[in-house]
Amino acid sequence: MTIFQRDGEPYFLLTQRTQEVATHKGQISFPGGLREDADSSLRETGLREMEEEVGIPADFVEVLGRFNQYMAVTNYRVTPFVAFLREGFSVSLNPREVERILEVPLRFFHQAKPTEEIHHRFGRAVTLYFYNYEGDVIWGLTAAMIKDLIEFLEEELR
Repeated sequence: MTIFQRDGEPYFLLTQRTQEVATHKGQISFPGGLREDADSSLRETGLREMEEEVGIPADFVEVLGRFNQYMAVTNYRVTPFVAFLREGFSVSLNPREVERILEVPLRFFHQAKPTEEIHHRFGRAVTLYFYNYEGDVIWGLTAAMIKDLIEFLEEELR
């Protein structure tokens, strides 16, 4: 979960996936992907994927820590890391994987309550969360991760 600051305000850096990727076509997500044999750790996977998808090298990424683990309905285990982008980073999209970048202020998620829907997937009931930000729908695991991180931060600040 990638965070950066602009004018003193924290933002999430999100991507919209292309229609060419194998899964989750057109969906909004954080940079990330599958671990490869050459990756020494999940942290390294995240850093490699960040550079592959949006062209931000590890020099500009400060990994703050590992967050909750999630199980996708497709049975992939997703292990997000919270990372802060240092000032001076720039993006260079991989056109095969990333259609565009979205920069969404954390304030939006703090103020907005996600819509919740129960869906039945692979024989089980799953609660899906949806945020509508300026016409873009952020949903699924991405929305769940954001919701959980915002709740965690709010609890920590109490």
